[in-house]
Amino acid sequence: MQFNDDAQLDTSQVQDARGGGMGRGGLAVGGGGLGIVGLIVVVLFNVLGGGGGDGSGGMGGLSSLGQGSNPSSIDNSELSSECRTGADANERSDCAIVADIDSVQAFWATELPRQGVRYRKSPTVFFTGGVNTGCGSANSGVGPFYCPADAKIYIDLSFFDELKTQFGATGGAFPNAYVIAHEYGHHVQDLMGTSDRVNHGESGPTSDTVRLELQADCYAGAWAHHATTVPSANGRPFIENLTQADIDAALDTAGRIGDDWIQSHLGSGGVDESKFTHGSSAQRQKWFGTGYKTGDPARCDTFKTSNLG
Repeated sequence: MQFNDDAQLDTSQVQDARGGGMGRGGLAVGGGGLGIVGLIVVVLFNVLGGGGGDGSGGMGGLSSLGQGSNPSSIDNSELSSECRTGADANERSDCAIVADIDSVQAFWATELPRQGVRYRKSPTVFFTGGVNTGCGSANSGVGPFYCPADAKIYIDLSFFDELKTQFGATGGAFPNAYVIAHEYGHHVQDLMGTSDRVNHGESGPTSDTVRLELQADCYAGAWAHHATTVPSANGRPFIENLTQADIDAALDTAGRIGDDWIQSHLGSGGVDESKFTHGSSAQRQKWFGTGYKTGDPARCDTFKTSNLG
């Protein structure tokens, strides 16, 4: 994936709470990410999800994962000075995530009103180690998540290193963008009221929680379909090109965060479908692919189909 050098970035859509110089100047290295705690969380508590968890607007056990320290005061000064254009996004990993966030939100700002819903921007909080949120406190082991209580997305950027080192994913700029777009898919579900209409306590291959996650994957694919045409503030598209290799790398990531892959490779070695909360690898790949091929969020209604894949 190549960002357009002349695209204009908007860092106001990020709240940089990394502080103390940790993780600055690109992706943080080491620490946090989807570690041992995260392996439990990914099966039980909607990692890479962020649905309501217990249906009450909380994260259903997030606070029990260890008390993350309060984030440093939000300080976007370095981010705003270093991440100005797509050229910066091509050079710096954190600037690339800024560009992804800008692109995804610009897409939904145009697309969601077509569904009769006004889009409200959601900031993404960059943190290191631990963070307190409207949904409780969490450490980096939780992975990226959307908190419906404060309508923010939280991510320790070291997660992207963990995807490669712990999960063996191909990694790269576009798989990282897929993760971000998935989380914003949950924000869209929140705005549309979808999250309020599902049973967050369910698990299993056809459960509401799985359908919610697969829909977010499909929404990420729909954005990807349009990614090279979504304009920045100066009219230049954020993303100049996507290759088949980029799409394949995103599908590889989707496969490695499927419930069956995680259980068999990072758990006990067996697969228990009754505990599925995100869908199988094949399902996640299918629904990202559905969004990408059609570019139509209306084709992402995983709640009205009996064939989840």
